[in-house]
Amino acid sequence: MSIPSSKLLFTPYQLGKHLLSHRIVMSPMTRNRSFDAMPQKHAILYYSQRTSPGGFIVTEATGVSDTAQGYPHTPGIWTKEQTEAWKPIVDAVHAKGGVFFCQLWHVGRVSNKGFQPNGQDPISSTTKGFTPAVRASYVQEDWFSPPRALETDEIPKIIEDFVVSARNAIDAGFDGIELHGAHGYLLEQFLKDNVNDRTDKYGGSLENRCRFVLELVEAVVKEVGADKVGIKLAPFSDFMEAGDSDPAALGTYLVEALNKYGLLYLHVLEPRMKTTGETNNQSIDPMRKAFKGTFMVGGGYDKDLGEKALEEGRADLVVYGRPFVANPDLPKRFEVDAPLNEPDRNTFFSHDPVVGYTDYPFLEEATCLVPVFDTHCIFSIFLFN
Repeated sequence: MSIPSSKLLFTPYQLGKHLLSHRIVMSPMTRNRSFDAMPQKHAILYYSQRTSPGGFIVTEATGVSDTAQGYPHTPGIWTKEQTEAWKPIVDAVHAKGGVFFCQLWHVGRVSNKGFQPNGQDPISSTTKGFTPAVRASYVQEDWFSPPRALETDEIPKIIEDFVVSARNAIDAGFDGIELHGAHGYLLEQFLKDNVNDRTDKYGGSLENRCRFVLELVEAVVKEVGADKVGIKLAPFSDFMEAGDSDPAALGTYLVEALNKYGLLYLHVLEPRMKTTGETNNQSIDPMRKAFKGTFMVGGGYDKDLGEKALEEGRADLVVYGRPFVANPDLPKRFEVDAPLNEPDRNTFFSHDPVVGYTDYPFLEEATCLVPVFDTHCIFSIFLFN
């Protein structure tokens, strides 16, 4: 008997060894509430509120070293103390039956000296900085410091930082890790030819530009196992001036190269979200068809769009960001067609441990709800997916 298309989001899915009860994934979402890069106790409530039995959650982007930071109060997992601080958060998600992965990132040039050890220049694939327009559009003027290009012999150390953090994540109890290879951060700074102007073995040709990411994937898989590793890519995005002259070729090459490592999943941002509200004729379908593992899509989805993606076979799982901020019980609301709480964009990146973080009402608590799905906040689209 065929499954009604309006209920595909609520069908079980086998993600490796994890049986998911539905296909609604909570996206990585930067929330700026991990003071001094240390996971905080208030995150226990935040993540557990958004956990459903058999639900899949990916953490906010989590730094792999003291050079990886670029925003205020984002968490890390490169030290023993940070690893220990994550444990009660992971335990709370598991206690409610959730599957929990830690997203690992390095911001690269999306930083300034104030976030860097000893006030050094941010590191990147390049010495190219951002245009003044980018500074003014996304954050305050002169937020970004000009980067320093990594020397060839420094790159293995960056890979080792990811390996250590991946091991720390497993030691903290996470079910696996997601490598953040999107949104103009370090991995994309190597992948995309609008940024990568290197002349060594990590620059130039498509194969060379992908070398760093593939070496990183290989090292992390060797450390924790392919069944515990996913990666997020956004070949069609040009966020943070990280565009590519041939994103379709980049996406296809990466998928084919990644297949040999047997990754658990690939998380891809839709090309229609290249910039907010802009449609794009490019398609991730070739990536979907080529990838041998679980395929997750994200980027401005609502319930109906998620159902359509599953119905058309364009995804196995659908990733939701901002709806989860304001609706900790989002899967339940989707299932019963309940209205959604309206998210307060003003508190997305504030540092309050309660307001705009853990104070959104559950369905049974709400008395006045209005449906909303705002697609006009460019910055949150990319930090929330």
